[in-house]
Amino acid sequence: MRPEVVADGIAFGEGPVWCGDDTLAVASVAAGALYRVDVRAGRAAPWADTGGGANGAALTADGSVLVTQNGGIDFAALGLFEDPPTLRPVTPGLQHVHPDGSVRHLVDEGCNAPNDLVVLPDGDVLFTDPGHFPPTGDGIGRILRYARDGTVSVWADGFWFCNGIALDHDGHVVVVEREGLLRVFPDGTREWVVEHLGRGAGDGFCVDVDGRFYVASTVEHGVRVVDRDGHVVDFLTIDGRGLTTNCCFGGDDLRTLFATDALPGCVVAWEGLPTAGRPLTPWPTAPS
Repeated sequence: MRPEVVADGIAFGEGPVWCGDDTLAVASVAAGALYRVDVRAGRAAPWADTGGGANGAALTADGSVLVTQNGGIDFAALGLFEDPPTLRPVTPGLQHVHPDGSVRHLVDEGCNAPNDLVVLPDGDVLFTDPGHFPPTGDGIGRILRYARDGTVSVWADGFWFCNGIALDHDGHVVVVEREGLLRVFPDGTREWVVEHLGRGAGDGFCVDVDGRFYVASTVEHGVRVVDRDGHVVDFLTIDGRGLTTNCCFGGDDLRTLFATDALPGCVVAWEGLPTAGRPLTPWPTAPS
Protein backbone atom coordinates (compact mmCIF):
# COMPACT_ATOMS: atom_id res chain seq x y z
CA MET A 1 0.00 0.00 0.00
CA ARG A 2 1.48 3.31 -1.11
CA PRO A 3 0.25 6.73 0.05
CA GLU A 4 -0.88 9.63 -2.09
CA VAL A 5 0.44 13.17 -1.61
CA VAL A 6 -2.44 15.31 -0.32
CA ALA A 7 -0.74 18.72 -0.18
CA ASP A 8 2.72 20.26 -0.03
CA GLY A 9 4.40 23.53 0.89
CA ILE A 10 4.33 23.05 4.69
CA ALA A 11 7.86 23.58 6.00
CA PHE A 12 8.65 20.83 8.50
CA GLY A 13 5.03 19.86 9.09
CA GLU A 14 3.90 18.33 12.37
CA GLY A 15 0.82 17.60 14.45
CA PRO A 16 -1.84 16.76 11.85
CA VAL A 17 -5.38 16.68 13.25
CA TRP A 18 -8.60 15.82 11.41
CA CYS A 19 -11.09 18.69 11.65
CA GLY A 20 -13.93 17.10 9.68
CA ASP A 21 -15.47 18.70 6.58
CA ASP A 22 -12.57 17.35 4.46
CA THR A 23 -9.95 19.45 6.26
CA LEU A 24 -6.84 18.88 8.36
CA ALA A 25 -5.00 21.26 10.64
CA VAL A 26 -1.22 20.90 10.24
CA ALA A 27 1.45 22.77 12.19
CA SER A 28 4.67 24.08 10.64
CA VAL A 29 7.57 23.94 13.09
CA ALA A 30 9.87 25.83 10.74
CA ALA A 31 7.46 28.60 9.68
CA GLY A 32 5.81 29.07 13.07
CA ALA A 33 2.36 28.67 11.59
CA LEU A 34 -0.78 26.56 11.48
CA TYR A 35 -2.16 25.50 8.10
CA ARG A 36 -5.59 24.32 7.01
CA VAL A 37 -5.34 21.52 4.44
CA ASP A 38 -8.27 21.03 2.07
CA VAL A 39 -7.99 17.31 1.41
CA ARG A 40 -10.44 17.22 -1.49
CA ALA A 41 -8.84 20.18 -3.27
CA GLY A 42 -5.31 19.08 -2.42
CA ARG A 43 -4.01 22.39 -1.15
CA ALA A 44 -2.75 23.94 2.08
CA ALA A 45 -3.55 27.50 3.14
CA PRO A 46 -2.23 29.49 6.11
CA TRP A 47 -4.60 29.49 9.08
CA ALA A 48 -2.67 31.26 11.84
CA ASP A 49 0.70 32.84 12.55
CA THR A 50 1.80 31.25 15.82
CA GLY A 51 5.41 32.39 15.65
CA GLY A 52 8.11 30.22 17.19
CA GLY A 53 7.74 26.52 16.48
CA ALA A 54 4.18 25.22 16.30
CA ASN A 55 4.40 21.49 16.98
CA GLY A 56 1.50 19.27 18.13
CA ALA A 57 -2.17 20.12 17.60
CA ALA A 58 -5.53 19.03 18.99
CA LEU A 59 -9.08 19.92 17.95
CA THR A 60 -11.48 21.79 20.21
CA ALA A 61 -15.24 21.56 20.43
CA ASP A 62 -15.80 24.86 18.61
CA GLY A 63 -13.50 24.13 15.67
CA SER A 64 -10.46 25.95 17.02
CA VAL A 65 -7.14 24.21 17.68
CA LEU A 66 -4.75 23.83 20.61
CA VAL A 67 -1.07 24.01 19.65
CA THR A 68 2.01 23.01 21.62
CA GLN A 69 4.52 25.81 21.06
CA ASN A 70 8.19 24.88 21.43
CA GLY A 71 9.34 28.50 21.23
CA GLY A 72 11.19 28.20 17.94
CA ILE A 73 14.05 26.26 16.38
CA ASP A 74 16.93 27.77 14.40
CA PHE A 75 16.61 25.73 11.21
CA ALA A 76 19.40 27.75 9.59
CA ALA A 77 21.81 26.16 12.06
CA LEU A 78 20.49 22.68 11.29
CA GLY A 79 21.16 22.93 7.56
CA LEU A 80 17.91 21.21 6.55
CA PHE A 81 16.72 23.91 4.13
CA GLU A 82 18.48 25.72 1.28
CA ASP A 83 16.50 28.83 2.21
CA PRO A 84 15.43 28.31 5.85
CA PRO A 85 12.57 30.32 7.33
CA THR A 86 13.55 33.15 9.65
CA LEU A 87 13.54 32.21 13.33
CA ARG A 88 10.83 34.18 15.17
CA PRO A 89 11.05 33.09 18.82
CA VAL A 90 8.01 33.24 21.08
CA THR A 91 7.35 32.09 24.62
CA PRO A 92 7.13 28.28 24.76
CA GLY A 93 3.83 26.96 26.08
CA LEU A 94 0.33 26.00 25.00
CA GLN A 95 -1.51 28.14 22.44
CA HIS A 96 -5.15 28.41 21.40
CA VAL A 97 -5.77 29.16 17.72
CA HIS A 98 -9.29 30.46 17.05
CA PRO A 99 -11.21 29.77 13.82
CA ASP A 100 -10.49 33.33 12.66
CA GLY A 101 -6.74 32.74 13.01
CA SER A 102 -6.17 34.76 16.16
CA VAL A 103 -3.76 33.20 18.65
CA ARG A 104 -3.48 33.41 22.44
CA HIS A 105 -1.35 31.61 24.99
CA LEU A 106 -3.14 29.40 27.51
CA VAL A 107 0.18 28.52 29.16
CA ASP A 108 3.10 30.96 28.87
CA GLU A 109 5.25 30.27 31.92
CA GLY A 110 7.59 27.52 33.08
CA CYS A 111 7.84 25.41 29.91
CA ASN A 112 10.95 23.95 28.27
CA ALA A 113 9.77 23.26 24.70
CA PRO A 114 6.32 21.62 24.50
CA ASN A 115 6.06 18.96 21.82
CA ASP A 116 2.78 17.00 21.59
CA LEU A 117 -0.56 16.80 23.41
CA VAL A 118 -3.67 14.76 24.08
CA VAL A 119 -7.06 15.73 25.52
CA LEU A 120 -8.27 13.48 28.34
CA PRO A 121 -11.91 12.36 28.58
CA ASP A 122 -12.47 14.85 31.43
CA GLY A 123 -11.30 17.74 29.21
CA ASP A 124 -7.90 18.26 30.83
CA VAL A 125 -4.90 18.42 28.47
CA LEU A 126 -1.65 16.49 28.86
CA PHE A 127 1.32 17.76 26.87
CA THR A 128 4.91 16.60 26.65
CA ASP A 129 7.63 19.12 27.52
CA PRO A 130 10.98 17.48 26.73
CA GLY A 131 13.06 20.51 25.83
CA HIS A 132 14.66 20.92 22.41
CA PHE A 133 16.30 18.07 20.52
CA PRO A 134 18.88 16.62 21.02
CA PRO A 135 18.21 15.49 24.59
CA THR A 136 20.51 16.87 27.27
CA GLY A 137 20.58 13.64 29.27
CA ASP A 138 19.60 15.31 32.53
CA GLY A 139 16.03 13.98 32.66
CA ILE A 140 14.26 17.34 32.26
CA GLY A 141 11.54 15.78 30.08
CA ARG A 142 8.09 15.80 31.65
CA ILE A 143 4.37 15.63 30.98
CA LEU A 144 2.41 18.69 32.06
CA ARG A 145 -1.30 18.84 32.78
CA TYR A 146 -3.41 21.85 31.81
CA ALA A 147 -6.62 21.51 33.85
CA ARG A 148 -10.06 22.79 32.97
CA ASP A 149 -9.67 25.50 35.64
CA GLY A 150 -6.53 26.84 33.91
CA THR A 151 -4.00 25.51 36.38
CA VAL A 152 -0.81 23.76 35.25
CA SER A 153 0.90 20.93 37.10
CA VAL A 154 3.55 18.28 36.48
CA TRP A 155 1.78 14.99 35.72
CA ALA A 156 4.97 12.92 35.29
CA ASP A 157 8.67 13.76 35.00
CA GLY A 158 12.20 12.38 34.70
CA PHE A 159 12.00 11.49 31.00
CA TRP A 160 14.95 11.34 28.59
CA PHE A 161 12.93 12.89 25.74
CA CYS A 162 9.17 12.30 25.93
CA ASN A 163 7.80 13.07 22.47
CA GLY A 164 4.47 11.94 20.96
CA ILE A 165 1.59 11.24 23.35
CA ALA A 166 -1.77 9.47 22.99
CA LEU A 167 -4.23 7.28 24.87
CA ASP A 168 -4.19 3.54 24.28
CA HIS A 169 -7.16 1.22 23.82
CA ASP A 170 -7.79 1.16 27.59
CA GLY A 171 -7.39 4.90 28.06
CA HIS A 172 -3.86 4.74 29.50
CA VAL A 173 -1.29 7.38 28.58
CA VAL A 174 1.44 6.25 26.18
CA VAL A 175 4.43 8.36 25.08
CA VAL A 176 7.32 7.96 22.68
CA GLU A 177 10.39 7.80 24.94
CA ARG A 178 13.95 6.98 23.86
CA GLU A 179 13.52 4.30 21.15
CA GLY A 180 10.14 2.93 22.19
CA LEU A 181 6.58 3.38 23.39
CA LEU A 182 6.20 3.76 27.14
CA ARG A 183 2.92 3.42 29.06
CA VAL A 184 2.70 5.88 31.97
CA PHE A 185 0.25 5.45 34.84
CA PRO A 186 -1.09 8.21 37.13
CA ASP A 187 0.63 6.67 40.17
CA GLY A 188 4.03 7.14 38.51
CA THR A 189 4.64 3.53 37.44
CA ARG A 190 5.68 2.84 33.85
CA GLU A 191 5.93 -0.13 31.50
CA TRP A 192 7.19 -0.57 27.97
CA VAL A 193 4.71 -1.34 25.23
CA VAL A 194 7.78 -1.85 23.05
CA GLU A 195 11.26 -0.72 24.05
CA HIS A 196 12.94 -0.70 20.62
CA LEU A 197 10.95 0.44 17.60
CA GLY A 198 13.81 0.31 15.13
CA ARG A 199 16.37 2.64 13.57
CA GLY A 200 13.93 5.53 13.13
CA ALA A 201 12.52 5.12 16.66
CA GLY A 202 9.36 7.26 16.82
CA ASP A 203 8.00 10.79 16.84
CA GLY A 204 4.23 11.38 16.89
CA PHE A 205 1.69 8.55 16.75
CA CYS A 206 -2.01 7.66 16.78
CA VAL A 207 -4.12 4.65 17.75
CA ASP A 208 -6.85 2.64 15.99
CA VAL A 209 -10.03 1.26 17.57
CA ASP A 210 -8.41 -2.14 18.08
CA GLY A 211 -5.51 -0.61 20.01
CA ARG A 212 -2.75 -0.74 17.40
CA PHE A 213 -0.24 2.11 17.43
CA TYR A 214 0.74 3.93 14.21
CA VAL A 215 4.12 5.51 14.87
CA ALA A 216 5.81 8.06 12.60
CA SER A 217 9.25 6.56 12.10
CA THR A 218 11.33 9.64 11.18
CA VAL A 219 14.35 8.71 9.04
CA GLU A 220 12.90 5.33 8.08
CA HIS A 221 10.34 7.39 6.16
CA GLY A 222 7.03 5.84 6.97
CA VAL A 223 4.68 4.70 9.69
CA ARG A 224 5.31 1.62 11.82
CA VAL A 225 2.24 -0.31 13.00
CA VAL A 226 2.57 -1.88 16.45
CA ASP A 227 0.05 -4.29 17.96
CA ARG A 228 -1.25 -3.92 21.52
CA ASP A 229 1.26 -6.49 22.75
CA GLY A 230 4.20 -4.53 21.34
CA HIS A 231 4.86 -6.56 18.18
CA VAL A 232 5.51 -4.69 14.94
CA VAL A 233 2.92 -5.97 12.46
CA ASP A 234 3.37 -3.66 9.46
CA PHE A 235 5.32 -0.76 8.01
CA LEU A 236 3.64 1.81 5.76
CA THR A 237 6.37 3.15 3.49
CA ILE A 238 6.54 6.60 1.92
CA ASP A 239 8.41 6.63 -1.39
CA GLY A 240 11.59 8.63 -1.79
CA ARG A 241 13.55 10.37 0.92
CA GLY A 242 12.03 12.31 3.78
CA LEU A 243 11.42 12.64 7.50
CA THR A 244 8.10 11.43 8.88
CA THR A 245 7.07 13.34 12.02
CA ASN A 246 3.46 12.55 12.96
CA CYS A 247 0.18 11.00 11.82
CA CYS A 248 -3.55 10.95 12.48
CA PHE A 249 -6.70 9.20 11.33
CA GLY A 250 -9.32 11.09 9.36
CA GLY A 251 -11.95 10.89 6.67
CA ASP A 252 -15.67 10.39 7.24
CA ASP A 253 -15.10 6.83 8.49
CA LEU A 254 -11.70 7.49 10.16
CA ARG A 255 -10.11 4.92 7.84
CA THR A 256 -7.66 7.29 6.15
CA LEU A 257 -4.25 7.68 7.76
CA PHE A 258 -2.59 11.06 7.19
CA ALA A 259 1.10 11.65 7.89
CA THR A 260 3.30 14.73 7.86
CA ASP A 261 6.41 14.24 5.74
CA ALA A 262 8.40 17.12 7.22
CA LEU A 263 11.11 16.92 4.59
CA PRO A 264 10.21 17.66 1.77
CA GLY A 265 7.21 19.33 3.46
CA CYS A 266 4.04 17.53 2.42
CA VAL A 267 1.09 15.60 3.82
CA VAL A 268 0.44 12.06 2.55
CA ALA A 269 -2.54 9.74 3.01
CA TRP A 270 -3.25 6.01 2.98
CA GLU A 271 -6.94 5.49 2.20
CA GLY A 272 -9.16 2.56 3.05
CA LEU A 273 -7.30 1.12 6.03
CA PRO A 274 -8.98 -2.02 7.41
CA THR A 275 -9.41 -0.54 10.90
CA ALA A 276 -10.73 2.90 11.84
CA GLY A 277 -8.90 5.32 14.08
CA ARG A 278 -9.76 5.73 17.73
CA PRO A 279 -12.02 8.82 18.09
CA LEU A 280 -10.35 11.69 19.94
CA THR A 281 -11.83 13.88 22.66
CA PRO A 282 -12.08 17.54 21.61
CA TRP A 283 -11.22 20.33 24.06
CA PRO A 284 -13.05 21.51 26.06
CA THR A 285 -15.64 18.86 26.81
CA ALA A 286 -18.70 19.44 28.92
CA PRO A 287 -17.81 18.97 32.62
CA SER A 288 -18.67 15.47 33.82
